[in-house]
Amino acid sequence: MRQAFTGAKVFDGQRLLHGAVVVTEGKTVSDIADHVPPGAKEVALGGGFLLPGLIDLQVNGGGGRMVDAQTDAAALAAICATHARLGATGILPTLITDTDEAMDQVIAAGIAAIGTPGFLGLHLEGPHLDPRRKGAHDPRLIRPMTGADLSRLLGAAEKLPALMVTLAPASVSPDQVAALSAAGVIVSIGHSECTGAEAQSLIAAGARCATHLFNAMSQIANREPGLAGTALTRGIACGLIADGIHVHPDVMRLALAAKSEGIFLVSDCMAAAGTDQTEFRLGGRRIMRRDGRLTLEDGTLAGADLTLPRAFQVLTGPVGVTPERAFAMASRIPADLIARPDLGRIAPGLAADLVALTPELDLAAVWQAGDRCA
Repeated sequence: MRQAFTGAKVFDGQRLLHGAVVVTEGKTVSDIADHVPPGAKEVALGGGFLLPGLIDLQVNGGGGRMVDAQTDAAALAAICATHARLGATGILPTLITDTDEAMDQVIAAGIAAIGTPGFLGLHLEGPHLDPRRKGAHDPRLIRPMTGADLSRLLGAAEKLPALMVTLAPASVSPDQVAALSAAGVIVSIGHSECTGAEAQSLIAAGARCATHLFNAMSQIANREPGLAGTALTRGIACGLIADGIHVHPDVMRLALAAKSEGIFLVSDCMAAAGTDQTEFRLGGRRIMRRDGRLTLEDGTLAGADLTLPRAFQVLTGPVGVTPERAFAMASRIPADLIARPDLGRIAPGLAADLVALTPELDLAAVWQAGDRCA
């Protein structure tokens, strides 16, 4: 079926287009035109914005499910479907620090899920972190990387479409990072109390990213940049939880001024995403959902209660970012980080993954491969 989307400003991944008509044929975009072509069904959006399907590289769960030791391919498909309805038509389901058995289970599930709509690969956040910056991760399971761990990750990288791993200098060596990078793994530095020099040693070895900027990492000081300062002043990408809770809007403004390209949005969401759950369990621990926050019982933040459209509202509101920049942070920039130039853009020949937002940036509708899913 041919469809023509009209009446919204179109963000094509680079810029906003006014008066553009996005034409789709079945599962793909066929044209960006200035009129509705003959025979096309018009989808009148009535204002607002039309974006590429959003990309989220840190998704711990959704729809009442966590990525954990019980996860199988069906669970990953359900999590992907939940996030498609929330605007993220492509995600990296994320396993936080867990046992070897859980890692093996999730990797096997990811391999079995290849081809599932919205499944782009996996993000393994731990267990090779720094217990001094554990956040909500179980400190009993944090440990240095062994040869067997490295082999597991290299094997997974051979089979998965994308693999991101969050590591800390306290638990890995530059040689291990170099081996992972050479195999195509996206190494992200996070959950670390490292010095700037220690972070730079992993960047020199091939690390390309920093996980949830400013959170669970060494901070900027006058004589020591820490991981936060090093991430902002070196050519690596940075994930950002833009809920206004994890990072103050003024600090986000400083970061975006310091780094003109490469900061991307993540939801860091948990099982509660897409549900009305008020609490759930994380590795046997109680997680409470209150006032836009997810916390352990001791008040430690445990992921985020966030969608990417809500992050747009924070960025364009108190932070003062232009819509174009905010939209790129959840589309083209993360797609490029995982080497998927076919995603995060609207262009002829690409998948008809589309997100419609109201003028106030509330989610209005989502299409995945041309079919409406929300």
